[in-house]
Amino acid sequence: MKITKLTTFLVPPRWLFLKIETNEGISGWGEPVLEGHAATLAAKIEEFSDFLIGADPMRIEDIWHMLYRNGCYRGGPVLMSALSGIDMALWDIKGQYYNAPVHDLLGGAVRDRIRSYCWIGGDRPSDLVAGAKDLMDRGFTACKFNACAEMQIIDSYKKLDGVVRQLSDLRSAVGTEMDLAFDFHGRVHAPMSKQLLKEIEHLRPIFIEDAVDSAHIGTLADLSRQTSIPLCIGERLHSRFDFKPVFEQRAASVINPDTAHVGGISEMLRIAHWAEAYDVALAPHCPLGPIALAACLQVDAVCHNAFIQEQSLGIHYNATQDMADYLEPGHGFELEDGFLKIPRGPGLGIRVNEEFVQKQAEIGHRWRAPVWRHEDGSIAEW
Repeated sequence: MKITKLTTFLVPPRWLFLKIETNEGISGWGEPVLEGHAATLAAKIEEFSDFLIGADPMRIEDIWHMLYRNGCYRGGPVLMSALSGIDMALWDIKGQYYNAPVHDLLGGAVRDRIRSYCWIGGDRPSDLVAGAKDLMDRGFTACKFNACAEMQIIDSYKKLDGVVRQLSDLRSAVGTEMDLAFDFHGRVHAPMSKQLLKEIEHLRPIFIEDAVDSAHIGTLADLSRQTSIPLCIGERLHSRFDFKPVFEQRAASVINPDTAHVGGISEMLRIAHWAEAYDVALAPHCPLGPIALAACLQVDAVCHNAFIQEQSLGIHYNATQDMADYLEPGHGFELEDGFLKIPRGPGLGIRVNEEFVQKQAEIGHRWRAPVWRHEDGSIAEW
């Protein structure tokens, strides 16, 4: 079997899909997207096609290392996100070939379903109580949201108190029936993060994501030793080599790598199993499309330390299209009591509605992250 064609589809609301075709009529799908940089990823896939056309798609590990190690530049968000989508599609092809889900090819499932959470509150947190209660009504027992809006490297106690008040109101409204994950989103610098962690410790979040920017692993390690709250990092780390200092410095209790950014299913598995050796939990990041989520679920199926899975169902970015729109009826995701069932179909376990994908690709998108500024005019972290 040989790879004959790679096609990318830029589709709303902010995704990029990849279809890899072979000379035996078997095709696989991947999601090689980096939010706000979809056209860049499409160009990178086209460049990678020079190495992939004519290659044997069953040699996933060899292809992975060829794309990763060829040339003198490697790693980083663009190269690894492109590699991620290719890796997903190759595993999808292999599963189609053997008529088995990817997790069966990886040793078989250790679970049949995984607890899931959704996003509430928007880019700047608002209507958190209403959003959380809506999820509870739909059977979810966990949610995640931005804990604050813009925050200066040293900010006011007024703003700090406002954040604590909003989070406390939410905890009072939902009690312990809903687990809360707070996302600092790298917006909170070390001096304020240290204070904020202390002030919200009694609210008992299930974890705090990106308590500081992911470039500051040493700082995160210091914060981890100062709080009982599990700290989480991973969405902006792009290979096992990026995770090495996280494990070595015991910087986090939870990691949330993204199959669409970290090198696909292959690299995600390496990182997840490595994390288990440090007794670190896995909570894959995935505010993306259906193909990325399907890839995450195949990883969740075989990793004992996976405990919860993010998904983009109903997220505020998906105002025009949502995940199910791109899948064939009866071949999407099964959600029950806040748990996502592990897909059992061949490959990634889903079926993409290619006709709908092609129509939406005619619309495309130019999604960009918003530009925020502090009151003094300086750029703020989104």
